Amino acid sequence: MTFAARITRLPIPADMARAEAALHTLGPIPDGLEKLIMGAAGCSPYLSGLMQIEAGWLSARLADPDALDRDLVADETAGFQSLTAAELGPALRRAKRRVALWTALADLAGVWPLEKVTGALTDLAGRATDLALRVHVADEVARGKLPPTDSDAGGITALAMGKMGAGELNYSSDIDLIVLYDDAAYARDDQFEARAALIRATRRAAATLSDNTDQGYVFRTDLRLRPDAAVTPVCISVATALSYYEAEGRTWERGAYIKARPCAGNIAVGERFLRELGPFVWRRHLDFATIQDTDDMRRRIRDHKGLHGRIDVPGHNMKLGQGGIREIEFFTQTRQLIAGGRDPDLRVRGTVEGLARLAEKGWIPQDVADELTAHYREHRDIEHRIQMVNDAQTHLVPASAEGIANISLMMGEPDSNVWSRRLAERLVRVEALTASFFTPAERGEMPQLSAHARAMIEGWRGYPALRSQRARQVFARIEPDLLTRLSASDHAEEALARFDAFLAGLPAGVQLFSLFDANPQLIDLICDICATAPGLATYLARHPEVLDGVLAGSFFSNWPGVAELREQLDRLLAQVLSAPDGGYEGALDQARRWAHEWQFRTGVHHLRALIGAEEAGGQYADIADAAVAALFPVVTAEFSRRHGPPPGRGAVVLGMGSLGARQLSAASDLDLIVIYDADGQDSSDGPKALAPRAYYARLTQAMITALSAPSSVGRLYEVDMRLRPSGRQGPVATSVQSFRDYQMTEAWTWEHLALTRARVIGQCGNNGAALGDEVETLRVEVLEARGKDPRVMPDLAEMRARIFAAKAPDGAWEVKVGRGRLQDIELLAQSFALRAGSSTRAASAQLRAGPRAGLIGRAEAETLASARRFLWSLQCSGRLLTDRPLDAESIGKGGQAFLLRETNTDSLDDLSRRLEETLATAGRIIDSAMVADQPAAV
Repeated sequence: MTFAARITRLPIPADMARAEAALHTLGPIPDGLEKLIMGAAGCSPYLSGLMQIEAGWLSARLADPDALDRDLVADETAGFQSLTAAELGPALRRAKRRVALWTALADLAGVWPLEKVTGALTDLAGRATDLALRVHVADEVARGKLPPTDSDAGGITALAMGKMGAGELNYSSDIDLIVLYDDAAYARDDQFEARAALIRATRRAAATLSDNTDQGYVFRTDLRLRPDAAVTPVCISVATALSYYEAEGRTWERGAYIKARPCAGNIAVGERFLRELGPFVWRRHLDFATIQDTDDMRRRIRDHKGLHGRIDVPGHNMKLGQGGIREIEFFTQTRQLIAGGRDPDLRVRGTVEGLARLAEKGWIPQDVADELTAHYREHRDIEHRIQMVNDAQTHLVPASAEGIANISLMMGEPDSNVWSRRLAERLVRVEALTASFFTPAERGEMPQLSAHARAMIEGWRGYPALRSQRARQVFARIEPDLLTRLSASDHAEEALARFDAFLAGLPAGVQLFSLFDANPQLIDLICDICATAPGLATYLARHPEVLDGVLAGSFFSNWPGVAELREQLDRLLAQVLSAPDGGYEGALDQARRWAHEWQFRTGVHHLRALIGAEEAGGQYADIADAAVAALFPVVTAEFSRRHGPPPGRGAVVLGMGSLGARQLSAASDLDLIVIYDADGQDSSDGPKALAPRAYYARLTQAMITALSAPSSVGRLYEVDMRLRPSGRQGPVATSVQSFRDYQMTEAWTWEHLALTRARVIGQCGNNGAALGDEVETLRVEVLEARGKDPRVMPDLAEMRARIFAAKAPDGAWEVKVGRGRLQDIELLAQSFALRAGSSTRAASAQLRAGPRAGLIGRAEAETLASARRFLWSLQCSGRLLTDRPLDAESIGKGGQAFLLRETNTDSLDDLSRRLEETLATAGRIIDSAMVADQPAAV
């Protein structure tokens, strides 16, 4: 399609004499282009001048019907790589004139969208930078000043920053570059000489681009975004830059690197540098503290430029002024910095793409993203036309009526008053959409507090979380709302005391307080937790980063299930393991953070009655399942680096006890067994080969360490291996053959009972899945064979007596150990599964197996099932409230109300009576079942 056929808009000439002169200069041009040429030249002395200089070239290109579809920059720089440094400067200036002229016409006519316009300018800048660096590095080599190296371009790389990095260069933009070199490309003795040569090459390349000769300039080049620009040379080593950012990097520099892109020289060096810099730019946790940093920067810019006050179109700064381009960019980049550490999908360079991703991920409403995108595009169009007039690096709307009319005509609007009103409305709207993000609404006044409360609050200033000036500033903004909501809770004194304990446990406060400041709904949540669940508040103080998950968009959605959890964790671990700063320990920390967030989610859902105790128990088990299943291959891969892959078919992890039954609480540990099959292989095949028994024993120990070792982000789970064959005396990993023999010939009844709840939850090796199927088949065979042993019930009775003798109930509210309590009911249920040869694992299903096998009456089984549900509600709820033995009298009114709600009772007295009656009834049924000589009637 021809140029003329694609025109969607036209500028209106402001100066007819200049417009007609341009037509005369160009001579014959294709039909339909006259108005475009006249409008462009009649509004822009700069474009008119370019038409005179490049008349022959432009006429020929306009006559080419395929010109719009060809690569403009490639056409105009073809063969430049063979030019000398002296030849390159004039050639690049000619290319700049032509690219600038063609791009302006395509822009003014609407035949290219904004991205194509800015993309062409950016492509030329990148190509010019690459050619300039390479020719001057080659000169240093030819002069014998640069030591030899195999690294492309002498190991030098240029990072395009800002708009150039994002492919968003404006029409008369300067280019921001950071030039680095790979110090690893040179021997130690050559470092000084290489550094000096590459600094010279960088300076000369910048001059080639930015010197304003009689032929103009290519791009004004700014190298001041480099680390500590006041004292560092124009080219520094990668190692020096990384050290600076690690020690001294600031928020504005993090924001700058959102758009950073290697554009010239050794691209691989630049990409490696950006990968290593990733943790500096993208924080692991939601980083709402950046809002204040960015707002401070906005205010400094406005103060410096005098950009406060009422929005007026004449003289308005389209880039830095209120409602301008920078407001939209800051709004987008700050949100990317906040959440990009958790979500790599947000790590995009372009402003428009950033807005789209933020809306897609739920960080901003879609209509806000759409509106800001439209305003951004039109702001950039205006900016381009302002700069096209005289190729001036300005962002100011002309101050005069004549100047404004010229811009209005360039945009095809003959009435400058209409154009100005529309622009003013857009500026006001952008200011309204973005300002509230940086300047939250005023919070309420401090509530009236008791003397005791005031004294408690006075002590907060001495807590670690409030020791820094920055923390106190942010906290001061949220304190009125926080105290108002705590005071309004049903049990205000308790809630305040719990928040005091929470605050005292925080090691630092800026990030968390900024999170509350930007998301007031979290203040409601923390007040709710402090008023109700001190155990959850303590957990939150240890792991405040779990609040990130509340804002992730899916916190209150339906439970995803274990398969989706496993898939999510697998993906997160893969990202960490492939990252330059990741590695094995990083993967373990990622798993810990992931599990903490999901455990917190389940606790909050339980606290707010979104789920009950049974569902909570299943969710806690799903989290553990996914963690074990995802980590076992990771641990195995790390172990295999030293000792080779698992010999034979591999190994499986069995979840035992409550994990196997899918009934965990907030504080549960994990009962695990590891079973392997060496399949006749004598040893592993690795640098440090091991015999199978030693291999799997040490692999199991590595897995236990991965799950239970504490780190700076806490631990995953306590692990108990006592249910393995021979208990503490047996090996931590057992071969499948030994496991079979032991279970069939040596195992005690209690071990067969434990096997009724065993479940394969993780695997490793070449054929771990098949081994898991075999272990499950073996489990059922053992139950069917050993459940008929007449010693089952006598052994169970003896075991029950030993349990009662060894540990008395831990207080009046104990529901786990003792006659008629959870463990007592569940052991009887396991005996039903064992004697019936049933593969069911959950206590409720095992209780139902009893009547079907004629082992207990149906009514008695239903009574026990009801008792178990009540006791589990009390147990699961109590574990959420406190990590100590439950004492309903000391958990506070909020905790008591939660217990009463969960157990459907009206008062603590009612709850105590019901507990006493439940234990007595369940105890009598179990006593009777233990002494029955004959199976009960169905």
